[in-house]
Amino acid sequence: MARSYEQEEYHGECDDDRNGPRFADPGGRSVLRAASRRNPRNRPCPTCGGENRLTPEDVHRGYQCNSCADREEE
Repeated sequence: MARSYEQEEYHGECDDDRNGPRFADPGGRSVLRAASRRNPRNRPCPTCGGENRLTPEDVHRGYQCNSCADREEE
């Protein structure tokens, strides 16, 4: 029996393609993705090394933590 789209586990990017990207701070300045069970905030920032600053999706997109991004914009 074929499985429907709703029954299949999503294995692509962590954004929900039906509802658009889920941001950690919708409407704010941050581009970091929202943490979830499938996309936990458990990765260090590549710039400052701060623990648990990024999600796997953030790392995939080459992002750094908000503090480091803000410092670079000053």
